[in-house]
Amino acid sequence: MKCALVTGGSRGIGRAVCVRLANMGYHVIVNCLSNETEARRTLEMIAQAGGTGELLKFDVSDNSAAVSAIESWQEAHPDTYIEVLVNNAGIRKDSLLLWMEQEDWSKVLGTGLDAFYNVTRPILRPMLVKKYGRIINIASLSGLKGLPGQCNYSAAKGGLIAATKALAQEVGRKGVTVNAVAPGFVRTDMVEGLDEAELKKTIPMNRFGEPEEVAALVGFLASAEASYITGECISINGGLYS
Repeated sequence: MKCALVTGGSRGIGRAVCVRLANMGYHVIVNCLSNETEARRTLEMIAQAGGTGELLKFDVSDNSAAVSAIESWQEAHPDTYIEVLVNNAGIRKDSLLLWMEQEDWSKVLGTGLDAFYNVTRPILRPMLVKKYGRIINIASLSGLKGLPGQCNYSAAKGGLIAATKALAQEVGRKGVTVNAVAPGFVRTDMVEGLDEAELKKTIPMNRFGEPEEVAALVGFLASAEASYITGECISINGGLYS
């Protein structure tokens, strides 16, 4: 049984990635924190795609919770390991830095950047032992160019991109690749409240992306065919920024 873990797998890009990996033959571990109803809907979609999956609830921003959940899962499945990790969980708390509360800074960094450490570290050792693994981090256009009102989100995603490049150099010789995907405006809950009609005028392709388009890229990076791609941050933004 080949296993993959997707954090924040209950909706949007995370859900689309779960279904894509299921289609590739992976048993998909769907992580969520509070939205169990939507996470179970993701499991239903995995089953409809002919795949298998399970729910693993834990707070990615809580190190002890993440380590405990992952180690417990591994102990319960001694004959396999998580060979694909998609660090997708993230939240937005937009505000100009002048008015940004410290709590909103910390929550966004905790879910978007601290989680990379909390989740990746306990999963990494089995990948290195088996000499095969795929780690894909969902970054953002905001982490590449910065967006006003998103100093916290830009910092989290920019840090995630830098961590991707560093870890790739640490583990490449062991057959583990580490890459990031940086979506632009993709039609998910994360873009609610944004003016799509105006924003799409700034996009050469004149539209928002779809979660399934991002999932297709993640699926390729998770595949054996992508074995010589590592340390990269690949933009998927309709030409908005490159």
